[in-house]
Amino acid sequence: MKVIVIGGVAAGAKAAAKTKRNLPDAEVTIYTQDTNVSYSTCGLPYYIEGAFADWRKLIVRTKEEFEKSGINIFTQHRVTKINPDKKTVEILNLLTEEVFTDNYDKLVIATGAAPIKKGYENLTQRNIYTLRTLEDGVAIRNKMLEVQNITLIGGGYVNIELLEAFVKNGKNVTLIERNPFILSILDEDISILVQNYILENSNGLVKILTSDTVSEFIGDDEITGIMTKNGNGFDTEMVVLSVGVKPVVDIAQNAGIELGITGAIKVNSRMETNIPDIYACGDCAEKVHIISNTPVWIPLGSTANKEGRTAAMNISGESKDFAGVLGSNVTKYLDLNISKCGLTEKEAKKLGFDPVSTIITKKDKAGYMPEVENITLKLIADRRSHRILGAQAIGCGDADKKIDNISVGLENHLSVANLLDVDLTYAPPFSTSVDILHSAARIIQAKLLN
Repeated sequence: MKVIVIGGVAAGAKAAAKTKRNLPDAEVTIYTQDTNVSYSTCGLPYYIEGAFADWRKLIVRTKEEFEKSGINIFTQHRVTKINPDKKTVEILNLLTEEVFTDNYDKLVIATGAAPIKKGYENLTQRNIYTLRTLEDGVAIRNKMLEVQNITLIGGGYVNIELLEAFVKNGKNVTLIERNPFILSILDEDISILVQNYILENSNGLVKILTSDTVSEFIGDDEITGIMTKNGNGFDTEMVVLSVGVKPVVDIAQNAGIELGITGAIKVNSRMETNIPDIYACGDCAEKVHIISNTPVWIPLGSTANKEGRTAAMNISGESKDFAGVLGSNVTKYLDLNISKCGLTEKEAKKLGFDPVSTIITKKDKAGYMPEVENITLKLIADRRSHRILGAQAIGCGDADKKIDNISVGLENHLSVANLLDVDLTYAPPFSTSVDILHSAARIIQAKLLN
């Protein structure tokens, strides 16, 4: 069997490696336009921060390691066309501009996602950056070390992590977010708490402009200043654009592969597309939300790895279904942990649920312990079914631990009553005798019974 994988990083690299392990005699080939095959994009903000000095630590597996296991690797090669009828792909060597064709029995599309540049496509100044590849991370860190005033466009997870990196390096940062609040992946009441923490714990280095956008970039070869729609003007020496990402699907769409309503490649639970013997996984593929059972597009490295493994298992004859996603994620700003899973309250309303929620703040350990910190938890349930729909937690304590607890429950249709009965661990250095999850569930239950 001959298997071609388009793309590396997480999903593609996992699909290739697992296929080769399951089918040692198969010919497995990865074509990627990157200079590296498998690396951690999620670690780039921490390299930029200076948490470690060598960017090579982000490489999960080198080209030579893949080749040693029998997988053919072509870096800096772009697949430009898929011919499903002939079961061939056309490839452009980005170094020599040579074009050639290769054939497959099974094809895996793992083309990932790319930064959105809508409204910024024509910017050519040398000091505007996006963050996707290892090279991007190295360039951003090098430039950061040369300048003092930095602008971040976009208030999502990546820019919050970059904000932390820049503040830790003593830089002045202005963050511009077009929405009324940063981290729109969260509910506004939680996002406001995060924003307040950032402003109160950044030594005056951070300015956040919400409900605002860039109206003008000042400068020719380099951007030297910015004007915003709301009339804010300021100098800058460096700009990082992170207003979101979009699935890279052009090559699939041109081959007649069906896209879903989210704009990503439509796949079934086996990661199969509508064309036989063609699979898609990772950030280019659509997912199903476990709570709502609706198509979603939530690009996460953890999901990409699971989907790559699922595709490989089905290619190699095992029957494996991917259950879907909860959108579970976590990040941090300085000492504040920020985590969520399942639906937000606003998402639940949009999907037709009747959400009931509560926000509660409590200590993460016994109050007399020296390392005790606060956690603020928002718990959301459905009034009709009493099913837990999602949760968000922030705090300098173990907020992500609470979200992990809820994530496991959501996979099994956790109800409010079930949550009240969950046997959670307790000891003073680790938790309180009445856990914040139990406290929140009791408040929700009282609301449901009224």
